[in-house]
Amino acid sequence: MNRCGLWMAALFIAGAAVAAAQDVDASYQNLQDAVAKLGTDQKAQAGADVLSADVAAVKKLAGETSALARQEIAKPGDESDPDAAKKRLEDLHAIDTYTEYALYATAVQSDAPVLVDLIGTLEKQNPKSKYLDQGYQVYLAALAKTGSSKITAIADKALLSFPQNPVLLYYLANSAANRGQSDRALTFSMRLIALWNSHPKPPEGVSEADWDRQRDASLGPSYYMAGKVYAASSRWVDADKYLRAALPFAKGNPAMQAEALFQLGIANYNLGKMTMSKARILEGAQFSEQCAAIQGARTQDAWKNAQVMKAEAAKMR
Repeated sequence: MNRCGLWMAALFIAGAAVAAAQDVDASYQNLQDAVAKLGTDQKAQAGADVLSADVAAVKKLAGETSALARQEIAKPGDESDPDAAKKRLEDLHAIDTYTEYALYATAVQSDAPVLVDLIGTLEKQNPKSKYLDQGYQVYLAALAKTGSSKITAIADKALLSFPQNPVLLYYLANSAANRGQSDRALTFSMRLIALWNSHPKPPEGVSEADWDRQRDASLGPSYYMAGKVYAASSRWVDADKYLRAALPFAKGNPAMQAEALFQLGIANYNLGKMTMSKARILEGAQFSEQCAAIQGARTQDAWKNAQVMKAEAAKMR
């Protein structure tokens, strides 16, 4: 190629790069405008048709902007100006991240079907997005509202990207327990217990207070589910350990409190029999009496158990 040809080729490449950058920047600006317009229309309590069109615009522009940004990211930078190339690359990554924010922010302001659609779109665009990590609580709730049969599969898949997400772990533990899948319930419960006991920091965008409430809402039930599984398999030492840990969290939940006390009564009775400990059997009777004081399905059985345990202890030295 002659010098003229080389010069023309360089101009063509440079021109194409400038055009691509302009496309990304223009699409990014349009997306920002669409997000702002949606917020304005929501504040003005616009009609459903207007809001639907705004949401559709955000979804479309988020996908297009992300694709354009990633295309430019994949291309070589300007070697003649490394600093400018580095800055442009940082800007492109920031633009791509904003597209994820746009989908998330729009989703959490929408009703369940729209939220499911937008978060599902975000999952496809970037399954490791930081906005998914903080959005799974509302996403799983919205999926339940829409009657989705794929919640467990979605949570299982999401856990691959966010293995320390307490919302996903708690959902999967509770779902498994409700289905009678004891091994699976124990696995997720123990993972959640280990997570909370490691004192994790809240993800970006989640306050310490909300993080603490989330911990208290799932740690107690996790101890309880683990204790129940161990009790069902006659692992009395472990059952005693985890059900005792569950008790402080169960005070506002009479059904959970009663069941934990009932199983603790049985566990301590059996531990007392195994170790010939009168004190342990009497402790089992005490747990049983506490359970009997709570009106519910276990009341009568717990009272009977307490009488048997006290009679057994009376025969011991």
